[in-house]
Amino acid sequence: MNYFSHAIRFLDQPVFAVSTGLPDMLSVADRSVRLRSRLVEPFIETASPFEAEVAGGVMQHLRDDAWFHKTRAFIETSGELTRLFRETIGIGDGMRCSFLGHIVTELQLDGVLAERYPSLLDQYYDIVGDTDAAAIQACVNMMAANQTERLAILIPKFHQEQFLRDYSDPSRLRFRLNQVMLRVRLETLPEVIEKALAESWRIVESRAAALLPPEHFEFPVI
Repeated sequence: MNYFSHAIRFLDQPVFAVSTGLPDMLSVADRSVRLRSRLVEPFIETASPFEAEVAGGVMQHLRDDAWFHKTRAFIETSGELTRLFRETIGIGDGMRCSFLGHIVTELQLDGVLAERYPSLLDQYYDIVGDTDAAAIQACVNMMAANQTERLAILIPKFHQEQFLRDYSDPSRLRFRLNQVMLRVRLETLPEVIEKALAESWRIVESRAAALLPPEHFEFPVI
């Protein structure tokens, strides 16, 4: 699961919905800052309503990740995508292909939901654009062991870039993936990967309902 998958069920709770993306935003903005459940969860009961919503959104993300990565559909899909990428860019490139299998499953699942629910994607970006980024950052700094000044800068850029709209197009997705590759210090992806990304899209799209099963994900994944 990625930003939109985490948030789509909670768009009627804007602060909560935006906060479901905070762990992923921090991995971009400031990798030294981690939101741990033991530090975040107490804020749900003891903090102000705003802080409780931020904490609740973060905890929702952590709970989602806990079940999502253990599902048979995710394990099988990410494994199949890993093999697909390995066949495309080299059998000796195991670590990069395994990383790609994992994140492309998540990103393209977001892309599938965005294509099926475009008005909800618009709504999601609207609430991100209305977010008080400085207030969100202040909450994060209360909940995390380390402090950051970068999150309040990233949130408006996240709204401006709207990169979730790129995931259905192999060329644009390759561009976004190469931004990730540079950030995690892996070799960037050649153009030949785009054919494999088109195939991986078909795989993820066909398995969207299995990847987001109703017992965990109470939303109609049509």
